[in-house]
Amino acid sequence: MGWLTLAAIYFTAWWIVLFAVLPFGVKPHDDPEPGTAASAPARPMLARKFLWTSVISAVIVGAVWGLFAAGVLDWQALMRPPEGS
Repeated sequence: MGWLTLAAIYFTAWWIVLFAVLPFGVKPHDDPEPGTAASAPARPMLARKFLWTSVISAVIVGAVWGLFAAGVLDWQALMRPPEGS
């Protein structure tokens, strides 16, 4: 598996994990200002969420790479059409 494939897996995993991590720790404003949505987060903590997303995605890509390197998963077998079709 080449570096471009790993980069594509990381990119995909990063976005999926980001959308899973975004709601963590979100608390709405106690007294929202006029013109602000009542559900808008008081402190979105985006830098922390980007950091956690990057770490979790790196762990996922490392696990995927480890499974392919150990021979548990076979890239060519995943690309073959299912038998009997």
